Amino acid sequence: MIHKKYVELVNEQQKLIKRKNHINTEFYNGVYDRYQYPILTRHHVPIHWRFDLDETTNPHFMERLGINATFNAGAIYLEGKYYLVVRTEGVDRKSFFALAVSENGIDNFEFIDTPIVWDNPYEEETNIYDMRLVQHEDGWIYGIYCSESKDPEASEFDTSSAIAQAGLVRTKDLKVWERMPNIETPSPQQRNVVLHPEFINGKYAFYTRPQDGFISTGKGGGIAFGVCDDITNPVIQEEVIMDEKVYHTVYEVKNGQGPAPIKTDKGWIHIAHGVRNTAAGLRYVLYTFATSLAAPEKIIAKPGGHFIAPYDDERVGDVSNVIFCNGVIVNEENKVFIYYASSDTRMHVATTTIDKLVDYTFNTPEDQLCSIENAKQRKSLIERNLRLLGK
Repeated sequence: MIHKKYVELVNEQQKLIKRKNHINTEFYNGVYDRYQYPILTRHHVPIHWRFDLDETTNPHFMERLGINATFNAGAIYLEGKYYLVVRTEGVDRKSFFALAVSENGIDNFEFIDTPIVWDNPYEEETNIYDMRLVQHEDGWIYGIYCSESKDPEASEFDTSSAIAQAGLVRTKDLKVWERMPNIETPSPQQRNVVLHPEFINGKYAFYTRPQDGFISTGKGGGIAFGVCDDITNPVIQEEVIMDEKVYHTVYEVKNGQGPAPIKTDKGWIHIAHGVRNTAAGLRYVLYTFATSLAAPEKIIAKPGGHFIAPYDDERVGDVSNVIFCNGVIVNEENKVFIYYASSDTRMHVATTTIDKLVDYTFNTPEDQLCSIENAKQRKSLIERNLRLLGK
């Protein structure tokens, strides 16, 4: 017999899922719209994913497999629907991938089916997270995620040192997934690997982030570019840094590619994350840059400062002061849906258009990397505006 509490919880959850999400009118920058509510939280995860519904085995209707957070989702647009592959973290700290879908990309997101699983030959893999989804021109949908395992060279009593590698899977329908070999690069550790959606000179192209340690990039760091001949044997022989970390910027500690770049008439638009250090810890924000259509590793435009940063309630969570994005969708109307997580806790969406994104990326001034020069930049803007105002 199903416990009577189940119906009550499902009814309450449906109110949350069906809630309309409106533009947050208290925020305006002309670049993108933020929304009033997160699109996914731990409260959206289905009741039957968390509770044993059988009254005989769970008489007190206790949550048996709790959920801690829903964040860092890959995104893809298929047959007019908006799909997210969500990093869903249990209270056991293990992450798994779960599929959520919406008809409009802004609200009514609902988890479907069951958690995504596949046959995994990597027995040492302990945790998986932060999948980037790419519809490649070869006809497959690829997912690249962070594959975490315990550092085999750690000392006997060191139970926290880890190794990050780039796990690779592919699917045709988001239902059946094939595990492929990990992506190999010259770097000892690897995060934030993203597949370019098109062939480059007949090769598969990747954006990587070389790093020496699990958290610290060491002598590595920056967004790199590399290619391989065969996706079934994904070995990248050389990583060339295309976007370096820079002192006293929003990406001074480390940076990494977010989702796959967006193709526009003027160039590939990239959404990346940048990290800087503060007295309160690391602060993650998003920034953009553009690369050449002919050479996607060559930067041709880069606005100064951050694109999206933690705002109001987004600042607080499991890992506070963090914005992270590994999913973006462009629909047939050229509307852009940027799916970002706040503070490793919940998912949000921001919307803009291709035209606005291109305008922002190509016409926003670059960081002059010096306070006085940046002040001169602002002074020039103010003086032009005062002339327009007749002052």
